[in-house]
Amino acid sequence: MKRWPLLTLTALLLLVTVAAVNAQPPKPEPEPNRDAMVGSEAEILPDEPELIGTDLGLPGKLGAAISNTPKGTEPGQIDPDAEPGFANIPGAPQVSYLTAALWAIVVGLLFSTLGAFGGVMAGLGHFTVFGLGDYAKAFNTTNPALSRLLTDSIRVSNQFLVATSALISSFNYWRKGQLVMPLTLTLGLGSVAGAFLVPFLTAGRVDLSTYIGWFGVITLVIALFLLWYMTPFGRRGQNKAKKAAKEFQAAVRAKGERAEHGVKLKKFGLGKATFSFYGVDFSFSPILTFLGGLVITGISAFLGIGGGFLLVPFMTALVGLPMFIVAGTSALSVLIGMIVSIATFVFVGGTVIDWTLIGVEMAGVFVGSLIGPRLLRFIPEKILRLIFVLLAIYLGLSYLSLGFSGNSWLPMI
Repeated sequence: MKRWPLLTLTALLLLVTVAAVNAQPPKPEPEPNRDAMVGSEAEILPDEPELIGTDLGLPGKLGAAISNTPKGTEPGQIDPDAEPGFANIPGAPQVSYLTAALWAIVVGLLFSTLGAFGGVMAGLGHFTVFGLGDYAKAFNTTNPALSRLLTDSIRVSNQFLVATSALISSFNYWRKGQLVMPLTLTLGLGSVAGAFLVPFLTAGRVDLSTYIGWFGVITLVIALFLLWYMTPFGRRGQNKAKKAAKEFQAAVRAKGERAEHGVKLKKFGLGKATFSFYGVDFSFSPILTFLGGLVITGISAFLGIGGGFLLVPFMTALVGLPMFIVAGTSALSVLIGMIVSIATFVFVGGTVIDWTLIGVEMAGVFVGSLIGPRLLRFIPEKILRLIFVLLAIYLGLSYLSLGFSGNSWLPMI
């Protein structure tokens, strides 16, 4: 019975991936033929806006999209004489690097304490705090191609922050000797496949409203996960995991010099693989872990939120491995997936990156990740979880309704 919630969730997330893969850019409405009109019919048509007509020195797909954008100072237009903002686009939001650094510190703090909720706050920063969401949405009617390109930029910006957090976690687990490479290999191969396929199929094809709507859905899923871990059932599972880890460590100490340190692969087949971890044998299904990595990392690549909060319960409940085995492996799998996804967006999809902003944010996430564990000494984790569960529910409902209906059910923060 315990597997049904996870199976249901996996099916839901697979549905999200299918919806993303099948997203199609809206077809432009046919323009009226002025030459075929006479008299008053032609007079009531508005004058066609003047286009920029040049890439303004901006590279690749961004420059091509800029050249086809109406010139002007209204929303959805570009004023070539305006001060450069995000990604050096004239008139785009000018993000304060101080604000970006402080926000990224908060994101890093949350990554290190509440996991995937840091990804939600990264999205909130790019959507709302930095004003990139409204800016991208303004081009929905005047230049949908530019709007979708900016949406991809938001998705990738989130992924850079997720990758930074995953890098820090992976290094910490590696230092403790808790990375299981045979497991990482099969999970990582699935992650690579999902991280390549989803950006390859969706880059330049997802409008901001669709992205925000599904971002709201996954935010609500994260809220339910955080809420579950606060219930007696969730706490009981965490206590069992801690107890199992202590028993494992005690067994290793008891073996002393006889314990085989590190990982040793004993058997590998598509149906079952067996390895020893510090002298204790474990087994898993390579096919199942590959499929899990593909689906979950595909979701992460689409939304720009780390998939660790799904990978860990997937590996413990469905694959059947203990928590202390899969935590480091899932972090490394997330890192691999984000690197592949970012590379696919940038080199295949032509996604624009504001490298200076990303550099500032990555540094902030690093600092926040150092602060997070120390903060828990002063703020009880239960209180921290409760605060952000409520915030995640609020944001999830807001983004879900804004994306799919065009109007938020709740006042936007």
